[in-house]
Amino acid sequence: MPGGARIWHVKTLDAAGNIHDVKALNKGGNLHLMDVKAFVDSAILPVKVLVSTDRYEPVKAIGQDGTIFDIKALMPDGTRLDVKGVRRSGSITHIKAIGPDGTFYGVKAISPSGQMHDVKGVKMKKDQVEATINGVAVASYIKALPQLNAAGE
Repeated sequence: MPGGARIWHVKTLDAAGNIHDVKALNKGGNLHLMDVKAFVDSAILPVKVLVSTDRYEPVKAIGQDGTIFDIKALMPDGTRLDVKGVRRSGSITHIKAIGPDGTFYGVKAISPSGQMHDVKGVKMKKDQVEATINGVAVASYIKALPQLNAAGE
């Protein structure tokens, strides 16, 4: 990959440690704002930034009964990196995988047409709690947005 980039898969883990898919989906052909979902057994679960007082905001999948599922980036050697909201710029939360040494790695999604997207948290309200989903307080929705070019377009 250019510039030494690496691809690590982002997955959700259940309480037993089983690994499940996380994917960005387009709805109605919209490739500009893709939804990020976790696929646990036969359920399609929302993936959100949760309300927290931690330094970095947790990114989790939310089960239909309110169960929280971890979201991790899986390295080839088996290391599991936390995926968190690491900072905010206005209504956007920057989502990163955090390496063992504290290095941040971008979290990306690739559209069906091959377009690279940045995975971000998006707030619509000024309130700390954006929504409550299955009893869980959500700080931001998670979406995959097209990358900007060098000119910022």
